Amino acid sequence: MRMRIGPRHNKICSEISTLDGRNLAWVGEIRYFGVFIVRALKFKCSIDQAKRSFYRAANSIFAKLGRLASEEVIIQLLKQKCLPILLYALEVCNLDKRSYTVTRFTVNRFFMKLFKTSNIEIVHYCHNMTGVQLPSVLLSSRYQKFLSNMSCHAYS
Repeated sequence: MRMRIGPRHNKICSEISTLDGRNLAWVGEIRYFGVFIVRALKFKCSIDQAKRSFYRAANSIFAKLGRLASEEVIIQLLKQKCLPILLYALEVCNLDKRSYTVTRFTVNRFFMKLFKTSNIEIVHYCHNMTGVQLPSVLLSSRYQKFLSNMSCHAYS
């Protein structure tokens, strides 16, 4: 598989053949260490797979526990299992505003389902009361930590 990133990302290119005569396919998205990189003008990651995996993990929690577990237990499972899936390696991606909105909406939908409400004010209150930070806040701190680690390794 091959893909272009840059000003010529959408230009048609000649085929590349392998030694056994097969052609390498041009693709719009490549998975690299669990991060989905997409063909674009600038380096860009897709969070669609992460969002689907988050929902899969969250729905499996609801399916296994149903309403047997307390909200505190489910929130703890969200923090330990679901949020890492959603935010995996996103600190190294240059996310746009839409991606931040999608991650926030994804977590808010989880809270809407858990607390059986569609009122966003109640959801924000629940965020505050449970100590669950929005993905944008988590990603900001993870990005700062990433930069700090990179600067430490650069001088080693």
